[in-house]
Amino acid sequence: MNVLITAATSAEAHRLKNQLAGDTVILGDYQEMPAFMQIVKLPKPASLSYAHEMLTLCLDKEIEVVYALGDEEYSNLRIAGQLFTEFGIELKDIKNK
Repeated sequence: MNVLITAATSAEAHRLKNQLAGDTVILGDYQEMPAFMQIVKLPKPASLSYAHEMLTLCLDKEIEVVYALGDEEYSNLRIAGQLFTEFGIELKDIKNK
């Protein structure tokens, strides 16, 4: 399963990645990162088209599950949750299990 975890600069993202052994995990962040870190550049959550940009990224990378760790990221994606569901992409909220 292909999994995207946002907020790649956080320790929480790396802890979650270690818990998802067996899955293909992609770390992403909208912050500028050095290329050697191999972190996918994500759109900024403040963008008006954030959900659509994220959906496009998920479809391009065949993502099946998104863990949006940033509050603004998760809030924006939750609003478009039905759209993600229609494309078979599950949005996970680890803060409110």
